[in-house]
Amino acid sequence: MRLLHTSDWHLGQNFMGKSRIEEHEAFLSWLLNTIKENNIDVLLVSGDIFDTGTPPNYALELYYNFLKQLSQVNSLNTTIITAGNHDSVSTLKAPKQLLEALNVHVVVNGDEDENIIIPIKEGDVTKAIVCAVPFLRDNVIRQSLGGETVSDKEKLANDGIKAYYEKAYNKAKELDENSPIIAMGHLTTVGSRSSDSERDIYIGGTLDIGGDYLASMFDYVALGHLHINQRVGNEHVRYSGSPIPLSFSESKNTQKVNVVTIEKDVKVEELEIPLKRKLQVIKGDLETIKKELKAIEDKTTWIEVHIKDDNPMFANTEIRELATKLELTILAVKIEKSEKQLRAKELKAISLDELSVQEVFEKRLDLEEIENKEFKEQLSQTFNKVVSNLHQEEQI
Repeated sequence: MRLLHTSDWHLGQNFMGKSRIEEHEAFLSWLLNTIKENNIDVLLVSGDIFDTGTPPNYALELYYNFLKQLSQVNSLNTTIITAGNHDSVSTLKAPKQLLEALNVHVVVNGDEDENIIIPIKEGDVTKAIVCAVPFLRDNVIRQSLGGETVSDKEKLANDGIKAYYEKAYNKAKELDENSPIIAMGHLTTVGSRSSDSERDIYIGGTLDIGGDYLASMFDYVALGHLHINQRVGNEHVRYSGSPIPLSFSESKNTQKVNVVTIEKDVKVEELEIPLKRKLQVIKGDLETIKKELKAIEDKTTWIEVHIKDDNPMFANTEIRELATKLELTILAVKIEKSEKQLRAKELKAISLDELSVQEVFEKRLDLEEIENKEFKEQLSQTFNKVVSNLHQEEQI
């Protein structure tokens, strides 16, 4: 049996004012062909399908069109999609029953009303069992502890998530103790590497859950949330990473998916995803940056510049004028202070180029020190809907 493990698509991402639709279209087209060429039996998508809880219409169309095309792939037995921390439960849940007719299983929150144990069958034979664990929210974690109260929130998260996985594993074993058991998850594990585009999703950030703990139960663990393709301590505990670089901190990553063959042993092959657009970071003084800009041949590249120059304002103007002449796109210019400048006046500033519209709003909201958390959350959701509507109008 062959599985393909991917995650963190972040469809609908608005990157410094730029849409990623062309890159996501190219990835999904490549993914569809890869599934066909490799005779994939099961597709696993481990969370963060969308970038926000209110994705623009074009992102939803990409998602549904891709699932429709999957239904025509002869080798594909089952597709399993779990929600990540970026995903809206209601958005993913709405077409859930309809998608099951296409052998697409969507698991949104993993509460007691949702079946996360999914057998993969060929006729009457069970080939494997998938414990489809989504991003586990606080209320679900508390359920997994059977109502125990733990004052330390970080310990609660660790204990609750471990208990949840153990319960899922035992259920799968009861169903068929001889079949391989595969787990999905959306969390940060001990010993894994992260990048700037991920956010902490539990109190304390990294959980005290490592690859050894998960490997002791499952034959393969398909993880999401971290955007770097990597194994966590064990060959069969893996993050697939994001299919496109989602921040300039990921510009040097190689985007991949994992193809997993389960026979007597588990074999993992990493397949490199061809990039539609490159992100490039250029650092140095004015002359160094000008030289590197002139050397860029691919005009579709998005560029972030770090200037270290005695006259950064003049250098900034020169660089942007040269980029325009060369038909290059600079998305952000960061000024790196010299030691002399830092001694004269210490500054801690964030360029607006680095922040999404939503992040600017959240920072402004924080200044208001609103005590009513529900009201604050309503303001954020309303603002996100307004931004989403504006993005949709731009696509028309």
